[in-house]
Amino acid sequence: MDLVKDIYVITSELPIDEKFVLISQINRSAISIPSNIAEGSGRSSEKEFVHFLNIAISSSYELETQLILIQELYKREIASTLQKLESLQKMIGAFKRKLKNEL
Repeated sequence: MDLVKDIYVITSELPIDEKFVLISQINRSAISIPSNIAEGSGRSSEKEFVHFLNIAISSSYELETQLILIQELYKREIASTLQKLESLQKMIGAFKRKLKNEL
């Protein structure tokens, strides 16, 4: 959730002409991560949970690509946000492996 807040701060500083393209896509990618983790945790099996963790981690890599694009296009310094995202990717990956081992 903290990462989503960081993303909203970053996107609020982008040019308004990106509102319906890059900003919208970045915000959706960011929101998708905790949303899919939450949805997966409410499912009835660990297999289903792993499926939603896969979606969450996929969204995180999509977000990473978009953040790198912002960095290159708009010269924004977002290294700390990228580090948070990388840490989150590692946590999701480790959690996913743990659940798969329990299947």
